Amino acid sequence: MDDGFAEYVAHRHARLCRMAYLLCRDWGAAEDLVQTALARAWLAWRRVEGDPDPYVYRIIVNTHASWWRRRRRGEVPAESLPETADPRDRAAEADDRAALWGAIGALSPRQRAVVVLHYFEGHTLTQVAGIVGCSPGAVKSQLNRALNKLRIDPDVRSVHVEGARR
Repeated sequence: MDDGFAEYVAHRHARLCRMAYLLCRDWGAAEDLVQTALARAWLAWRRVEGDPDPYVYRIIVNTHASWWRRRRRGEVPAESLPETADPRDRAAEADDRAALWGAIGALSPRQRAVVVLHYFEGHTLTQVAGIVGCSPGAVKSQLNRALNKLRIDPDVRSVHVEGARR
């Protein structure tokens, strides 16, 4: 009686969790986000026509934005880096990755959503527009603003310049 919902969840759960993780950068929160989105999608499942992915992605993006607006700004615990054979190379990579993710994390929820959906999930601008509920032109504008913010971020600039020398 689920009309393919259980099959959809079994097939897409891992990808949905990965996308949610890229939005919030916390596996626990990503799983909560996906569970909330799937619960909402299940309630409307009979009304969903065609490919359910854009509908579910939209729920994830909107729920994340809602949670982001409500959350309290506070300290965020950082994971410790594991010991490696050559800690200097790993430390430099980790620093670069942390700087990039820090800059991406500073973007607005909508900008982060379009960056994640377009560059990490590989959706076209039209698909991203359908997911976030705006025009393709607005997606282009959000991507442009996000990339401009990333370009002027001093931590990201140093990663790019130093990375070119390596």
